[in-house]
Amino acid sequence: MSFYLSLKAAILWFIIALFAIANGLFRESFLEPYLGDTLALPLSGITLSMMIFTITFFSFRLIKSHASSTYLYIGLQWVVMTLIFEFVFGRFVMGRSWEELFQVFNILEGNLFILALLVSLFSPLLVSRIRKEV
Repeated sequence: MSFYLSLKAAILWFIIALFAIANGLFRESFLEPYLGDTLALPLSGITLSMMIFTITFFSFRLIKSHASSTYLYIGLQWVVMTLIFEFVFGRFVMGRSWEELFQVFNILEGNLFILALLVSLFSPLLVSRIRKEV
């Protein structure tokens, strides 16, 4: 994967990250007070996953046509960038403990962050197939 394509993928990830932050703020400000954590957390995870796929779908023209492996590399780049952001920002800016940070992987508590990571990983490839680019 070229540097230029990696840079484009990073810019798209930044857009996704902005939507993810807005999604989290919406969850904390509106969904949790009205629905409670039990419903707000999984609903937020589903919404974020849909946002990731939608952004990928509509911005796909920026990526252009490549081999399937390239789309997987883009998805992997997004997952790595997301995890780095989640842990660095959470730990060093928000001051959360490692235990708190790892709660994002607790599906039993309704956290669907893992779904958002899977959508990040596979949406470039899936969109390429929907758009018949591969």
